[in-house]
Parts: sequence; C-alpha cells; structure tokens
Amino acid sequence: MITVHHLNNSRSQRVLWLLEELGLDYEIERYERDPKTMLAPASLRAVHPLGKSPVITEDGLTIAESGAIIEYLLERHGKGRLIPPAGTPERLRYTYWLHFAEGSAMSPLLLKLIFSRLPRQPMPFVVRPVVRAVSERVLKSFVDPQLRAHRDFMEAELGKSPWFAGKAFTAADIQMSFVVEASAARGGLDKRYPKLADWLERIHARPAYRRALERGGPYELMSLGR
Repeated sequence: MITVHHLNNSRSQRVLWLLEELGLDYEIERYERDPKTMLAPASLRAVHPLGKSPVITEDGLTIAESGAIIEYLLERHGKGRLIPPAGTPERLRYTYWLHFAEGSAMSPLLLKLIFSRLPRQPMPFVVRPVVRAVSERVLKSFVDPQLRAHRDFMEAELGKSPWFAGKAFTAADIQMSFVVEASAARGGLDKRYPKLADWLERIHARPAYRRALERGGPYELMSLGR
C-alpha cells in the first residue's frame, strides 16, 4: 500500500491528484504545520530527515521530492499513462515542465512569499519601516519582474498546445499545477493570461483533482511554503 505523508497546505496535494488520476489505492498520514512558523512538525523528520513534503512510502521505500515521486509512480504503476512516448517532442516538453515546476519557477514564488511576509514579522518598531522598504524594493525590482516573465512564458507555451506537454494531459500538468495556482492566488493572473486561466479551469474540473481535494483537505495557497 502506498502511504502519502501529507502536510497540510503543501505540494503533496499534487501527489494525491496523480494517485487519483491513476486510480491507485493509497492511505494518507497527516501532518499539520505550526500555525505561527508554518514549518512542518518534527514527526515528519521521522519519515525523511529533512522533514519535507511530499514524501511517499511503499514496500519499505521512501521517496521524496515531487518530481521523483511522479517518476517513480509512473514507472511502477503508470502502465504508460500520463507520460508521452519516449523519443517524441512531447516527451521532451514533458521532461522540461516536470523540472521547470520545481526549478526555475519555484525560486521567485518562494521569494515572493518570504518578502511579502517579512514586514509583518515581530521586530522592533524602529526597524519595521526599513524592513518594509527593503522588501518592497526587492519585490518591485527583482521578484515581480521574474514572476511576470515566467507567466508570459507559460502563457505563450499554452498558446502552442492545450496542455503543457502537447495535445494530451500528462503528469507535467499535475506538476505545474502548484506554480499556476500559486500565481493565481497571489494575484498574478489577470486578463493578460487567458490561456493560463483556461488551463486552470480545466484542471479544476477534472474529477480526479476534485477527489484529491476531498481526501487531502483544505488547500490554502496563500500560506504555502514547503
């Protein structure tokens, strides 16, 4: 039996969605973030030394990192589903987006989260205006332009095909869901991004996506870290 070690409000929601798309049996071991620090509990480190989510266990194996989990599940249980055939242009695009989601796309999203929260953290009153000014400058001069460039790029790519890897829905779309949902939750998707908005509507309408939300529980992207 596959066990998903599921941290609330985390990227492990994508793993639940993949399992639902594949129709696999699984159980959920739940962990709750510290409401003040938003960090994972120490009990998660008993599963993986870094205390990260997502993590799955099966037959004595422990697999962490969403990309590695997706590759493992598709290789072991996928039976050719949700992945383009090897040696095709679609497979190359699939591999690219699988890595883009946790590589290029993730750094500015996390910086946005950090510098948006920083001025609200406890600190001496005299320091707060300085921290706020620095945070606003970093967001305006570096983080927001990076996020905008990524949104423009993703919008253009979805203009080439309805799904990230081509004409068919694949696990690359599951992996990319966090990136697009986080952009939408933080106010980054407006009328300039109709392709991204349409893609988001289509993934949210998938029955497996809805089942994963029902099993995983509330999913509040504005609070997400790791």
